[in-house]
Amino acid sequence: MFGLGTQELLIILVIVMVIFGAGKLPQIGEGMGKAIRNFKKSAKDAEDAIDITPDEDEKAENKDEEKKDENKKA
Repeated sequence: MFGLGTQELLIILVIVMVIFGAGKLPQIGEGMGKAIRNFKKSAKDAEDAIDITPDEDEKAENKDEEKKDENKKA
């Protein structure tokens, strides 16, 4: 992960429990889960948009070329 071992993760968990209390941990976990889910969704949407963009550009170029060909024939 980030070069963190089991001991480091346990120490971080204990510190978080001391700061926020055991009652808040489910809320914090839920919030972190939603944030990660939204981040992944946004990253996938951005990746999909990047994948779509070249195809749309190619279609526009093809239409321009077709119009030029039609104008040359006429």
